[in-house]
Amino acid sequence: MKILLVGSGAREHALAWKLRQSPLCTELYMAPGNPGMAKLGQCTAIRSDAVADITRFAVDNAIELVVIGPEDPLASGLVDALSAKGIRALGPSVAGAQLEADKTFSKKMMREALIPTAEGRSFKSMRDAIAYVETRTDGMVVKAAGLARGKGVIICKDPVEALDAVRNIMEKKLFGAAGSTIVIEEKLEGPEISLMAFIDGHSAYVLESAQDHKRIGENDAGPNTGGMGAFSPAPRMTDELNRKAESEIIVPLLDVLARHEIDYRGIIYAGLMLTPGGPKTLEFNCRFGDPEAQVLMMRLKSDLVEAALACIDRKLDQITLEWDPRHAVCVVLASAGYGWESDDKVIKGIPIEGVDDAAALPDVMVFHGGTAIKDGQLVTNGGRVLSVCAMGDTLADARERAYAAVSKISFKGMQFRRDIGSSAG
Repeated sequence: MKILLVGSGAREHALAWKLRQSPLCTELYMAPGNPGMAKLGQCTAIRSDAVADITRFAVDNAIELVVIGPEDPLASGLVDALSAKGIRALGPSVAGAQLEADKTFSKKMMREALIPTAEGRSFKSMRDAIAYVETRTDGMVVKAAGLARGKGVIICKDPVEALDAVRNIMEKKLFGAAGSTIVIEEKLEGPEISLMAFIDGHSAYVLESAQDHKRIGENDAGPNTGGMGAFSPAPRMTDELNRKAESEIIVPLLDVLARHEIDYRGIIYAGLMLTPGGPKTLEFNCRFGDPEAQVLMMRLKSDLVEAALACIDRKLDQITLEWDPRHAVCVVLASAGYGWESDDKVIKGIPIEGVDDAAALPDVMVFHGGTAIKDGQLVTNGGRVLSVCAMGDTLADARERAYAAVSKISFKGMQFRRDIGSSAG
């Protein structure tokens, strides 16, 4: 089977690594891919958001399955375009991708389905948003309603910070056009968990739990990022909590999608907060998390191609996924300034050393995120550069192996958190 993987980050590298292990995969193409992914198949020069070009490539090369990693092409209608050509693709249509692309729509769907979530309101007018904040006395969460690559959320401890957040998003365009509408929510308390599931339009298959670290600094200090590390399984996500989340969040979501005649076939990502009153939904994403995908692919023993086809063909009830019982930890290595500055200010082209040495360690994988080749040398090419992942019999063992691998890698300005997985209990 000829497979095309769309995307170029560490999440996509992990997916490519797992897809290539399938006996069903005869040829693997990436659009556009990265230097790490190039070792697994053929990279193209096609951007991941170039819907027409990707569709044309898939038709011209007789692609039989397209796996879409990032959110932008989903929101731009890539699955719709591929489906119109009779090409199977893992991911929701534009209608389903609204769950991530439009937080106002997502909140409306949660309310209709009675899915536990934070109380909140959406605003198109900065004046109205400011007036609302001025009536509040407690902490708030201010979100850009559109796609902001996992970084469009500002957690505010009081109304003063919330007023600054509103102005930064709506007036100063901190997150660009994604902040033309904002959502202001109550600030929930508790640990965050990432719950992902395959959905085939009729049924769901919940995957193993994972927990990520969104803040740039240790002890959850500093701004939110796309994710600085993750581990799986998440000890806090007990079997009882998992069943509760499935019955109160995933199943009601399936029902409300069906009522709106949205044929959702792909991954659903529910960002949950484990509050004293039970799990509540912070957000829905329409693809694998990053870096959660990296630790899940490390632990997945089953064939990812078979799972993807079962999801697309409405046969999820016919598969059983097998998972490695060991723990996986991912530590993200980022460029200087990432998380603190806008992406266009992150310096690129810095030489990277030691990746092969790290990858040679037992039970270790190094997935490329923001990398490129310049004059034969591996260099940085973005904010989150590498995802260093390791397996271990215990979480502590996996952490030790991951950080041992991190110690082999170096580039000027390299930053990473040293506490990934340290407060998992």
